[in-house]
Amino acid sequence: MYKVIVRLIRKTLKLGQTFLNYYSRAILEQECRSFGEFAIVEYPIHTLGLNCVTIGSNFIVSKDFKLRAYNNFEGLVYYPNITIGDNFYSGTQSCISAIGIIKIGNNVTLASRVTIIDHSHGRKDYTDLSTPVMKRELTTKGPIIIEDNVWICEGAIILGGVLVGKNAIIAANSVVTKDVPPNCIVGGIPAQIIRTLTP
Repeated sequence: MYKVIVRLIRKTLKLGQTFLNYYSRAILEQECRSFGEFAIVEYPIHTLGLNCVTIGSNFIVSKDFKLRAYNNFEGLVYYPNITIGDNFYSGTQSCISAIGIIKIGNNVTLASRVTIIDHSHGRKDYTDLSTPVMKRELTTKGPIIIEDNVWICEGAIILGGVLVGKNAIIAANSVVTKDVPPNCIVGGIPAQIIRTLTP
């Protein structure tokens, strides 16, 4: 009897999780500027400003994925634009956050805990140091462009004003602060070229 009850509980939990996954996908389908076909979205997902987001087909994200486009913050208006191409995959707890432009190409893979963020708190000249951090305006160093077939490994961070070239690999826990050429592996803080890849 005990085994039957355990099986029933597991089945109920699985059905509940399936419903929540469909619910998460439905939110993206309804609220994004454009949303492709054949998506798998694992609950929960954390979103903001989805009307500024375009997503291609075969979008697959694991739980606790964060997708945030800030239209305003502390009374200031921003004009974010996040575009994600086809065949995108993300592991758990990854984050894409923009006040400006983030463009991700086709066949891009994020491992878990990857952060792609184009902004930070505070003016570039540090004239607002006496203002509490969360009250400072958001600023950006420029767009983030990630070209096709890029693999971003566990815990890596991509910051504003960066172009990541086609077929690049970003090593685990790296911080990318400058452009990454195509067909290479970069790693470290800040990320440097480790190896050039020959197709």
